[in-house]
Amino acid sequence: MKITSVETFAVQPWAWPLLIVRIRTDVPGLEGLGCASYKHRWHAVKAAIDQHLAPFAIGKDARNTEDFWKTANVHGYWRNGPVLNTALGGLDMALWDIKGKLANLPCHQLWGGPSRAGVPVYVTAHGKSPDEVAANGFKFLERGFRHLRLQLYCYEGMPLDAATRPDGTPPGLYFDQRERMHTVPKMFEVARRELGESVELLHDLHERLAPTDALWLAKAIEPYRPFFLEDPVAPEDLEWLANFRAQTATPLALGELFSNPAEFNRVVTQRWVDFIKVRPVRLGGITPTLKLMHLAEAFGVRFCLHGPGDVSAIGAAANLHMSAALHNCGILEWVFRPAAENELFPGLPEAIGGYVYASDRPGLGIEFRDDLAAKFPPKDEPVTDTVTRLADGTLWWP
Repeated sequence: MKITSVETFAVQPWAWPLLIVRIRTDVPGLEGLGCASYKHRWHAVKAAIDQHLAPFAIGKDARNTEDFWKTANVHGYWRNGPVLNTALGGLDMALWDIKGKLANLPCHQLWGGPSRAGVPVYVTAHGKSPDEVAANGFKFLERGFRHLRLQLYCYEGMPLDAATRPDGTPPGLYFDQRERMHTVPKMFEVARRELGESVELLHDLHERLAPTDALWLAKAIEPYRPFFLEDPVAPEDLEWLANFRAQTATPLALGELFSNPAEFNRVVTQRWVDFIKVRPVRLGGITPTLKLMHLAEAFGVRFCLHGPGDVSAIGAAANLHMSAALHNCGILEWVFRPAAENELFPGLPEAIGGYVYASDRPGLGIEFRDDLAAKFPPKDEPVTDTVTRLADGTLWWP
């Protein structure tokens, strides 16, 4: 079974550009879909696929996912990195979609079958104050959700106007680290009081604090029994996690910014975190993600697959199938998609009562209406969400 073509489609049905991969084979009608979305560098990913990986893939046996991943990973000599791994991840996902369709089985059956009846998901309650966050969280509780990520002012913290900054500071999203340390514990206090003891509460710190301050925060929210605190430190500061482990019982999640599967080795084997937070396509796709999750299971570490809105419905379906099948899934990130994306990608299940149920359709179970792609052209808009600064103008981690 030979790969005959590899196509890429850049579309934007809502806020972010998405990059879709379609692989066709010499078996009539047998094709697979993958998600290679990287909103900040999608042009680079598309070029990597169109100019390098597509010619490499043509003529290969579409069934040999392991050998294809290994050879494609080293084909450029230097390996890993977010652009190349995202490109490879899109093809790898499409090949698993083909494998499921060939077997006439949903992908989760290829990986052992479902380990749970439904996959629990978390959704995000935003707000400009602790009371507003709790009020928005209560709306989700009424719909049956029991895992809530609490986020004040989205991620950057309370915006700072020019009057609080020295002259000459460049443009960017400004925030106050000390303000974050005070408001996040207050947010947990209000949410626990207003939403009750049965709801699970999460927070994404997005590396906004210095490691010692992040440790203080992890200890401060410990009385409110968070489900996890995500990204307390940047990938460059992993050794600080040993301090967290020694001083707080707050569960930790980390890994969203990793783009090399080997980066997780120390984090998992040292049991520095309770959850690894992974975007599979950024690691190179389904193939390396499955191996990583089995490693994590051996060390008692659960996982949470990263699924924000800049992951397409195809990527969300891959996340769902892996979360359904693998025993050490702890939770799955979920977002509500607009009608335009559901029109473009028919087949993604909906969250019902805090759970999502993996499709029994062959492969990933998602279709792609390429005849509608022209309705949703990608927009080249400047990237702003990765440039965050402290009050004095110092660039800080995104």
